[in-house]
Amino acid sequence: MRVALAQIISGRDLATNMSILEREAQRAKAGGADMVVFPEASMRAFGNSLLDIAEPLDGPWPSGVRTIAASLGIVVVAGMFTPGSPTGADTSARPAGGKVRNTLLATGPGVETSYDKVHLFDAFGFLESDTVDPGTKPVTFDAGGFTFGLATCYDIRFPALFTANAALGADANIVCASWASGPGKVDQWQLLARARALDSTTYVLACGQGDPATQGVTAKAGAPTGVGHSAVVSPFGEVLDELDGGPGLLFADLDAAVVKEARQKLPVLANRRDF
Repeated sequence: MRVALAQIISGRDLATNMSILEREAQRAKAGGADMVVFPEASMRAFGNSLLDIAEPLDGPWPSGVRTIAASLGIVVVAGMFTPGSPTGADTSARPAGGKVRNTLLATGPGVETSYDKVHLFDAFGFLESDTVDPGTKPVTFDAGGFTFGLATCYDIRFPALFTANAALGADANIVCASWASGPGKVDQWQLLARARALDSTTYVLACGQGDPATQGVTAKAGAPTGVGHSAVVSPFGEVLDELDGGPGLLFADLDAAVVKEARQKLPVLANRRDF
């Protein structure tokens, strides 16, 4: 299966961001991809208000993503924001409590699901939990003969989600991110992507927002707006390809035989013990 990671830099305007998604999805399709992955916060970049643009999964913005996926015959995974809930249960309407959910939409031929970010980024002086309700469960989907697990940004620091996805059958874990910049942060992103691949013996498709500074844009102070370095990592922890900080499109061909080989040679999933 051929996949593409679209390292974009989203902004405040939803329509402009949708146009970027459509352009990059077209490029991915032209390059032979069966699926294109976009970063966290593709709907609107962090550093902007989120509550006023959060939409239910049948809203105009996700419907636009579905239209792109259907017209091109390609699976699209993209980060958006859906309404939160004071009870953490009902996501059908905007919450009185003023929070959203950090959601990944996966849609396309034979695929329709979503994942709400479980681990909220309350770290490095940023409190995502001030504005975001957490998700509660892992999510996987099937496409092109593979099973994919979903994860968002800070989730990459928590191995249990990746092994849980693998236990649900995942051959690959998709991580959509808007990684915060700072000393050592690119190194951590690279290290964590490789580690999670080894933990779960899955491919890791790590797609991040590009670094606004590469385009001469000064990001809002403290907002996690991206560092780039999207990468595809093999189940053996080998980086198969990686982008730099700027926008770009990365292609990779996934091979189920490689996952099988990794699990035969390195049966960490079979050998693990729960304590």
